[in-house]
Amino acid sequence: MSVEIWHNPRCSKSRETLKLLEDNQVTPKVFLYLEEKPNAKLILDVLKKLDIGARDLLRKSEEAYKNLNLKDKALTDQQLIDAMVQEPKLIERPIVIKGNEAKIGRPPQQVLEIL
Repeated sequence: MSVEIWHNPRCSKSRETLKLLEDNQVTPKVFLYLEEKPNAKLILDVLKKLDIGARDLLRKSEEAYKNLNLKDKALTDQQLIDAMVQEPKLIERPIVIKGNEAKIGRPPQQVLEIL
């Protein structure tokens, strides 16, 4: 079964997670989500595989989080997903996907649970 990583080469955790996969003889399909920009359907699919809500996938330290007032609890999951489509930097990283399962690589070792 193939493995995919939502990867940001500038992120140390993302690089560590990719190396960890490779050290475990896994050659993942690398999805450069900042360049290829996932659509809402793809983000929703990943949320289901992670078994989390949209708010749990947000990077709260990003400038866009503050600028878009995403801390507002009245925002729906769809509104948060739409924000991630517009600003992919808001998506927590890295995400490793295998079949119907996914894990966020924070810490990187967490992704080993689905291999």
